[in-house]
Amino acid sequence: MGIETFWDNIEAAQAEAAAAGELFDEVLVEQLASTPRQEILEYAERFDALHDALYRWDVWAAAYLIGGGCSDDSFIDFRAGVIALGRQWYDRVNAAPDSLAAHPAVVRSANVRDRCEALFYEDVNYAPSRAFQRITGDADAFYEAWREFRGTDAASINVTDMGEDFDFDDANEMSRRLPGLAVLFLEANS
Repeated sequence: MGIETFWDNIEAAQAEAAAAGELFDEVLVEQLASTPRQEILEYAERFDALHDALYRWDVWAAAYLIGGGCSDDSFIDFRAGVIALGRQWYDRVNAAPDSLAAHPAVVRSANVRDRCEALFYEDVNYAPSRAFQRITGDADAFYEAWREFRGTDAASINVTDMGEDFDFDDANEMSRRLPGLAVLFLEANS
C-alpha cells in the first residue's frame, strides 16, 4: 500500500469517526474489514514502517513528558496515537517531537495535569487483526496471513538507530531537547 493510500485511510476514518461520534479505532477496523485481505496486510505493513520510524529516544522523551512517564508498552501505544492523529501531525512529530507542545489535546492535558489519553491509543495497533477477525470470525486469522504475507514464521527483528540516549529524569536535559513540552509539563509542575 502506498503512503498516500495509507494516509487517505487514516483521514477517512478520522472524518467518519468525527461525523458519526464514533471511536476512531472502531471506524478504522470497519473500514479495513470492507477491503480485500491483501489490502489489510498492506495497511499493516505500512503502519509498522511508520510506527517503527518513531522508535527514537527523542520521541520517547516526548511521550515520557506528556504521559508523566512512559513504559515500553505505553510507547507502543503512543506511536500508534501519533499515527492516528493523521499525516500532518505524524510528519511534524517525526521531524520534531517537541512540536506536540502545540497540539490541542496535549495543551489541554497539561492544563488539567492529566495524562493525554488521545496520544496513547492502544487499540489502533490492533486494527488490522480486528478487521481480519471481523471478516473471518477467527482471532488468529490475521497472524497466520501475516506470516504468509511476510514470508517467515519468526517475527523479524529490526535493529533501529534510536538516536542519542539521554536521561528523561534530567529536567535540564529535557528542557534543552524538548523546550515546548518542558514548559507545559515540567515548569508547570515545579
